[in-house]
Amino acid sequence: MRILIVAATKPEIAPLLARMYSMPADSTFMDTYTHGPHDVDVLITGVGMVATAASCARAMARHSYDLALNLGVCGSFEQFFDPGTVVHVLSDRLAEMGAEDGERFMTLQELELPGVSEFVNPDPPSNPEIDQLPTVTGITVNTVHGSERSIAAIVERCSPQVESMEGAAFMAACLMYEVPFAQIRAVSNLVERRNRDAWKMAEAIVNLNATALRFLDHA
Repeated sequence: MRILIVAATKPEIAPLLARMYSMPADSTFMDTYTHGPHDVDVLITGVGMVATAASCARAMARHSYDLALNLGVCGSFEQFFDPGTVVHVLSDRLAEMGAEDGERFMTLQELELPGVSEFVNPDPPSNPEIDQLPTVTGITVNTVHGSERSIAAIVERCSPQVESMEGAAFMAACLMYEVPFAQIRAVSNLVERRNRDAWKMAEAIVNLNATALRFLDHA
């Protein structure tokens, strides 16, 4: 199986990379590994939806993949998802795609403009590791939420459970290139006014990578 692993930053997946065997790469923008019977290309996109969409499209135009995985951390709007919890994002949306009309937000559909801002995984991979993860709805943003007013507004409008800066862009590329995929994230913090003392980034990364390794073992 040829697998594409996508992450915004290398530290998010460093423990996983350390458990795979590095191979000579045939690309200047991806690294290549093997894990068991699988050939694994690793794409580090940089932060943000534009970098993610462009990088994923370039990789998927170059190679055919049996599976793509987006691995990363996220913020949670749900109090019952403790930092460190690993989740499977089944649907994601570009939360800022639209227009403001005073205090009202208008979607592309309301504006009668072409385009897609919501993405759903129609056929997640069958894998015992992913099957046991909580499934969530996500939003993808350019600016992570950090004020009571903006958090309340986005919760009322989108009812998200988690947010990232890349997820929907990854999903859009996979759907465009018809690559089976999964977006797997670990909660690093509650979405609230910025409070780094409450973050559990290290725990989130450990749990994320342990889940990803077990997923590859069963793929």
